[in-house]
Amino acid sequence: MTHADDMARIAETAKSWRRSIHEQPELLYDLPITAAFVEEKLKGFGVDEIVPGIAKTGIVALIEGAKGEGPVIGLRADMDALPMDEKTNLPYASKIPGMMHACGHDGHTATLLAAAQYLCETRDFAGTVALIFQPAEEGGAGARTMIEEGLLERFGIESVYAMHNKPGLPVGQFATRPGPLMAAGDRFVVTVTGRGGHASAPTMSIDPVVAAAHLIASAQTLVSRFSDPFDQVVVSITYLEAGSGRALNVIPDTATFGGTIRTMNSETRAEIEGHLRRLLNAGAEQFGCEAELDWRPGYPVTANDAGKAAVAVGAAAAVAGAENVDDNCDRMMGSEDFSYMLEQRPGAIVWYGNGDSAELHNPSYNFNDEAILPGMRYWVELVARELAA
Repeated sequence: MTHADDMARIAETAKSWRRSIHEQPELLYDLPITAAFVEEKLKGFGVDEIVPGIAKTGIVALIEGAKGEGPVIGLRADMDALPMDEKTNLPYASKIPGMMHACGHDGHTATLLAAAQYLCETRDFAGTVALIFQPAEEGGAGARTMIEEGLLERFGIESVYAMHNKPGLPVGQFATRPGPLMAAGDRFVVTVTGRGGHASAPTMSIDPVVAAAHLIASAQTLVSRFSDPFDQVVVSITYLEAGSGRALNVIPDTATFGGTIRTMNSETRAEIEGHLRRLLNAGAEQFGCEAELDWRPGYPVTANDAGKAAVAVGAAAAVAGAENVDDNCDRMMGSEDFSYMLEQRPGAIVWYGNGDSAELHNPSYNFNDEAILPGMRYWVELVARELAA
C-alpha cells in the first residue's frame, strides 16, 4: 500500500470522527465530550506524550520523529462550537439544542487527528510535532489562555501553524498571504445619559436618544476621517436600546448602543479607541449629555510571518499544485484567536477549501468531509518541510 493509499484510508475513517464530534457540539472551555474523544484517538495512535487539561479542556500531544533531533513545531486545531441552532437536517446534525458546529471546528479537529495518525505511523521527520487541540476560539480567547498556562514554553514550540476551512473556495485549493490576513475585532458599548421627561416637552429634558443618533452617525467618521483610506477599518453599530415601546410618550434617561470595530493595522487599532472616546465626549457635550464608553478588546490582527507563509504556500503547492494555491489572497475583516500564537511565535494560517457550502456561522453550514484529505496531506507535507532531516 502506498503512502497515498494510507492517507486516503485514514481520511475516510476521519469522516466518521468528524460527524461524531458534530453530533455533540460543546461551547467555549466546556468541552468534556470532545476532549475525551480526541484524547482517546491520540492514545490509540501512539503519540509519545499527551497532556490534557490545558485551558481546562485543551490538549497537547507530542510526536517524535524517527530521524533524530530537530525543532518543535505546533499544529493547532480549534474544537469548540457556536451557540446557535442547526438547520441542516443532516442525519448527523447536532443533538444539542442551541449548539452547532457552524464554523467547521469539527472538521479542523478531524483533519489534525487524521494527520496525527499518519505521522505516528510514519515518523518520517527529524524533531517534534506538537499537536494543539484548543478550546474557546469562538469568543473565549482559548489560544491566549493556553499561552498563559505555558503552552509555548512548556513544550518548546518554536513555530506555529493553523488551518481554517473557507466556504466558496473549491475543495483541494488553499489560500493565504504574508503579513496581516485577518482583522483585530474589538467591541464597545456606549451609554448616553441625559434627563428623561415627557415627550411633549423636550425642552424640559435632555434627550439622550437624539444625542445617541448623532453619535452613531459620527462614529463612521472613524473610517472616513480618522484613518488612512488605504488602511482597512470597519465600524459597525449592531445594538441600540432606549426607552420602551410601551411608553412612546416618554423621553428616557439613557440610550445605549454598541458594536464592533475591525482594524487590519496594529497601530491603527491602538489609536482607534482614543479617537472614539474623544468623538463621544465632544458629541455628547453638544447635547448636554454624558457618554460612557465600555471598550472591550477582542482578538489582535492575525498576521502571518512572511517566511513561514512561504513555507505554508510551498507545502500547499506540493499537495495541490501551484495553480490551486493563492499566495496573495484578499484580507478578511473577521478575526481569529490564533493571532495570539502568531504574536508569540513565527507561523502562518491558511484557508483550505470547503467548496460550495453555506457561509461560516450560518445555521445551514456544514463542513465538507472531502476537505479532510487535502487538509491532512497539507499537514504532513508541512511537517516534512519544516522538520526535514
